[in-house]
Amino acid sequence: MNTTELFLVALLVTFALPYLIWRLGRTEYWAPLVVVQIVTGILLGPGVLGAAFPEAHRAVFTPAVIQSLNGVAWWAVMLFVWIAGIELDLRQAWRLRGDSLVTAGLAFTLPMALGSLAALVLLAWPGWAGPAARDWQFVAGIGMACSVTALPILILLMEKLAILRLPLGQRILRYASVDDIAIWGVLALILLDWQRVGRQLAFLALFALGAWLFRKLVQRLSESDRWFVSLAWLAAVALGADWSGLHFMVGSFLAGAVMDSHWFDQREMDLLRHHVLLVLMPVFFLSTGLRTAWEAGGVAVFAAAAWLLAAAVVGKLAGTHLAGRVLGWRRGEARLIGWLLQTKALIMIIFANVLLDGQLISSQTFTALMLMAVASTMLTVPMTTPLLQRLRELTVRVD
Repeated sequence: MNTTELFLVALLVTFALPYLIWRLGRTEYWAPLVVVQIVTGILLGPGVLGAAFPEAHRAVFTPAVIQSLNGVAWWAVMLFVWIAGIELDLRQAWRLRGDSLVTAGLAFTLPMALGSLAALVLLAWPGWAGPAARDWQFVAGIGMACSVTALPILILLMEKLAILRLPLGQRILRYASVDDIAIWGVLALILLDWQRVGRQLAFLALFALGAWLFRKLVQRLSESDRWFVSLAWLAAVALGADWSGLHFMVGSFLAGAVMDSHWFDQREMDLLRHHVLLVLMPVFFLSTGLRTAWEAGGVAVFAAAAWLLAAAVVGKLAGTHLAGRVLGWRRGEARLIGWLLQTKALIMIIFANVLLDGQLISSQTFTALMLMAVASTMLTVPMTTPLLQRLRELTVRVD
């Protein structure tokens, strides 16, 4: 088979297999389709399918096919992160900054602290840190991964739970938005390359000027023109960030973060996010799964994933419980919010890709982070559904 045919075989498996598992297995309650797609991507990687059927795996996933998949995956994740940046509502977070900063700050710092301690333990064994990582970069990167809340997937799960448009849902989006800014800031600091600091400062200066000019321009355009100009803006900022050494995903987020969601029809923005998830992101999941590795042995990778999951869950729940005590929340409210903010999925996987690209983590650490992201997201709906049934009055509490 030629490269085109092999690429289409890969696409056929990518779209058909997760759907069949999700639909026939009726996994929606504990594993939404997006989680099944992530798991399937891992199973199709070299550590599972590649180990069981190495010749067939090499025959389908040739270097040319992998490169083609990567191209689609890069554009998919750029769009996804860009939309996440656009959907940040920092004005609302600033208006309610007391509640926002206390809750988001504690929900960010405690899991990061526990995740960093977990990373220090992993440093005691060789093979977990990447070849280019300084110890502080590895520790901060793992700590950050334990702090992540995946805003786009959180939106999808809260839609499923029918609380997205209620006051509780809007509060949680506000907390997650503030955390997103902090986490992307930490990521940029981790990626800071002192050998290319001149480039990075130049990029940030040009970005600030470009963002000011872009905002002036786009507000004068019709909505249909805004979409085209904004996509060009996305590509330009991602290119500049990657050229400077900050990674194109950081640029994609920055490109969206300086935009206002009210420039676009909310229904069209929701449809775009839905279509990116439907049409493009499954290719990213497969591309990511092809990067997983199990050199340390399956038991060690699963043990590391469980260790990091414990740090992330305990840290996030402790952070929201402490925030609840400070702000005087009702009984059970902190636990409900803590579990909803536990959603990691895509954004943490995106961060893990960035850390792997920068050689700050090893392939086996990347695999452990992937497993942790899947497990934490799968816990969200089963843990929050019974809480919502008992605490239904909390969903309509007004700030």
